[in-house]
Amino acid sequence: MLKIKQLSQPRVLIFILSLIVLCTLPWVVSSFILRIATGIMMWIGLALSWNMLGGYMGYISFGHGASFGVGAYMTGLLMMLLHLPFFVALIISGVITYIFAMIVGYPTLRLSGSYFAIGTWAFAEMMRQLVLVLDTTGGPEGLRLPPMLNDNFFYFVMFGLALLVFLAAYFFFENSDFGLKVKAVREEEVAARTLGLNTTWIKNQVFALSSMFAGIIGGAFAYWITYIHPDSVLGPLIADQMVIMVLLGGIGTLFGPVIGAIVLYVGNQYMLAAWGQSSAYLIILGLAICLVILFLPEGLLSLPRVFKSTTKGAFARLLSPPKKTRI
Repeated sequence: MLKIKQLSQPRVLIFILSLIVLCTLPWVVSSFILRIATGIMMWIGLALSWNMLGGYMGYISFGHGASFGVGAYMTGLLMMLLHLPFFVALIISGVITYIFAMIVGYPTLRLSGSYFAIGTWAFAEMMRQLVLVLDTTGGPEGLRLPPMLNDNFFYFVMFGLALLVFLAAYFFFENSDFGLKVKAVREEEVAARTLGLNTTWIKNQVFALSSMFAGIIGGAFAYWITYIHPDSVLGPLIADQMVIMVLLGGIGTLFGPVIGAIVLYVGNQYMLAAWGQSSAYLIILGLAICLVILFLPEGLLSLPRVFKSTTKGAFARLLSPPKKTRI
């Protein structure tokens, strides 16, 4: 049963105003800025979906790119072969990704730590190689979907999906008994099992739920860019960016993945516009991650608190009387 905390009036007001601003964005910005905003919404949803598994349950996965790719290819195949409408294909793809993740999660979630991370990475690479040799998926030539030239449509689709994942994270992981069980498994799985929790079922549900959201967003991405290729929707960089965004913003928090996705994606697009396809982006990204891990291990979300405590300590030292020295 969900337990909804009493929200303060300023937070509710800020949330409503933010929704109003985001809903009016397509009519006040250029097409280029709108595409950037659409990409931001997509990565916010992906970062939040990965945070369900990596943040709330503590299982670092490099296989979420496989869920993203499965959703993309399933949506494309359902639209091209069965001629289903986009939203129908998207819902079916989400269900298939959920079932697919339940099957995959049963053996892989028996692993933990680095073994689980390596196992999920290997599985994602296996899926990429499989799609490359299948004729149904187009193999190395990729798959082309029917074009839809409407930037406003895709912005609202990605915005709606990001909002859906945000609300799911809030209600199911931040304010529910299920969220408490997930955090209990994260902190001490053996103790949680001795208290009567079905840890296997909990882990499978979290893995499948987070994968389902990644698959749905992957389906929307496939229709947005029209043409998909195994390297574009099943490449390792997709899962890597999810992990980095969450770590950058603040793992295991609600707003950390949102901040990390915005900062990383906007920075990426700015560097692409300024320098083109340059390896400098990877160098700067690696340096930024090292600095955050060293000085802000809880992510950018902790920056105001760290700054406040540092400033308070500096003022306290400044105002305190000097210590008397003994001669």
